[in-house]
Amino acid sequence: MYRDEFSLDPSLIYLNHAAVAPWPVRTAEAVKDFANENSDLGAAHYPKWLEVEQALREKMAWLINTPSVEDISIQKSTSEALSAIAFGLDWAPGQNVVCFRQEFPSNRVVWQSLERYGVETRLVDLESDPEDPEAALFRSCDEKTRLIAVSSVQYGTGIRMDLARIGQFCRDRGILFCVDAIQSLGAFEFDLKAIGAHFVVADGHKWMLGPEGVALLYTDPELRPGMKLHQYGWHMLENPSYFEQIESEPATSGKRFECGSPNLLGSHALNSSLSLIREVGLATISKRILENSALMIERIERDNRLELISPRGESRRSGIVTFRVKGLESEPLYRELMKRRVICAPRGGGIRFSPHFYTEAEQLNRGFDILNRIIDDQRRP
Repeated sequence: MYRDEFSLDPSLIYLNHAAVAPWPVRTAEAVKDFANENSDLGAAHYPKWLEVEQALREKMAWLINTPSVEDISIQKSTSEALSAIAFGLDWAPGQNVVCFRQEFPSNRVVWQSLERYGVETRLVDLESDPEDPEAALFRSCDEKTRLIAVSSVQYGTGIRMDLARIGQFCRDRGILFCVDAIQSLGAFEFDLKAIGAHFVVADGHKWMLGPEGVALLYTDPELRPGMKLHQYGWHMLENPSYFEQIESEPATSGKRFECGSPNLLGSHALNSSLSLIREVGLATISKRILENSALMIERIERDNRLELISPRGESRRSGIVTFRVKGLESEPLYRELMKRRVICAPRGGGIRFSPHFYTEAEQLNRGFDILNRIIDDQRRP
């Protein structure tokens, strides 16, 4: 399904969407068209380019189910978006942030950097309560907890978090809730209304099938006006087109976090990628992704040489399946898989496979067949 939307080299088995995804054909064409237009006409059609940027904002709002595009900021990366949050909030000495120790560094070091303000980052071991990781987070909170930061899906093991439960816990206690959704947006439905997050961040180069350098930032409209700004420029003003205006105010919308000229090339690309996501539908995409995960888990569990690291429970599964080979180091296995054109990643203490909705079962089985041959070769006397 939609296989013709992707022009991957047929010799590749691409199982690395949790790292950097290949672009759909329509996205590559959008970038080529933009480049050709720029080369031939310069910025003659600049207003049309801005319409594409606005269309991207609308698709981002749809992706997280927020009612207003005014709540969306287009950022350069997840890290930039998280930094806008961390350094936009007012902090008091003695307050703390709670997150998992196993978070991707982007969603850890930004909070740890607040130590200069007397803010503690409490790192919770995800393995301390593998059956109920949310409870482990909750036990680390106290009356000084200002914010919980969590990934919707953990990049190493692929465990999917119960975001609605965390959101309810935060609302009941007046704690802010920040979600790094980079490993789920484009793969699963995200209902901001049900989750109740105050902040959502995600770069577009993974499950959204877009380029690096274009990211989503959602900020709660009640919190946004009080957030401090650390970057200033013409684009973040309420009236950016009035260049001669000396007295000016930052935009009240999410554009207040966009200080300079927009990345219109990136906007054309991600807008095109999200058009495919929307066309296929997130319900269809998530169903296909979970079918692929089930197939991989079944292959792993019926091979006594393999050990599943990712969760078995269906409610915890995502597009990421991580495993190890008993008695063999993962890094050499990863290198050999890559050499044989199985594109994957060493993560979470093992090998991480992350196919998307368009990945066919035949490719997954072929990937595991190649893995089996590598294991046989490495164990042969």
